[in-house]
Amino acid sequence: MDADWVRRVVWLDFRLAVVLTILLPMGLLLWGARARSQPVVQGLTIYWRVASLLAITVLLMIGGLPLSFLTGLLARVLIPISLWFWRDINEDLALERSRLRPIYESWRWAITAYCIVGTGVNIVFSNCGVVPAEQLGTICPIWFEPPLLFKDLLLSGFAAENILFWGVVLVIVYALYFGVFLMFGLPKYGRIASRD
Repeated sequence: MDADWVRRVVWLDFRLAVVLTILLPMGLLLWGARARSQPVVQGLTIYWRVASLLAITVLLMIGGLPLSFLTGLLARVLIPISLWFWRDINEDLALERSRLRPIYESWRWAITAYCIVGTGVNIVFSNCGVVPAEQLGTICPIWFEPPLLFKDLLLSGFAAENILFWGVVLVIVYALYFGVFLMFGLPKYGRIASRD
């Protein structure tokens, strides 16, 4: 595989991720809170819980851990599920009559398409997640370039080993939280997000 082509794909993915998974949902959450749109705020709160796995993935990539390829793949699968799974949020959103609703729904469709395409790309490179770091070759390390730039820009005062440590701690906490949800929350509440 051509390294230049892979590098262009990786950086395009990084730019799209910043816009679609951070900037737009943050803006929508602030707008939803200001407009008092309960289904939008509730949907985005769930989104941020699930999408935190992307932030954990960045921490793992800064540390050069191949597991990050698998956590990134899992995040791209879970994000669209979290946006469309909840029956009560979808029903409340259908009744919503604000200017925010079509923008929120457009973002949901856009991030779903982004995650589906990204999942396909991640599957192509999933072998990077199961080989030891010293055997990654020349293509897999390209995926670490954007997180390392992020570290240089915003986390330059922290050692990569410390960032990796916190990434591992957070992925363990995330896995425990997700396990508790699957074992107890999902069987009890099903597809209902509101637990009042």
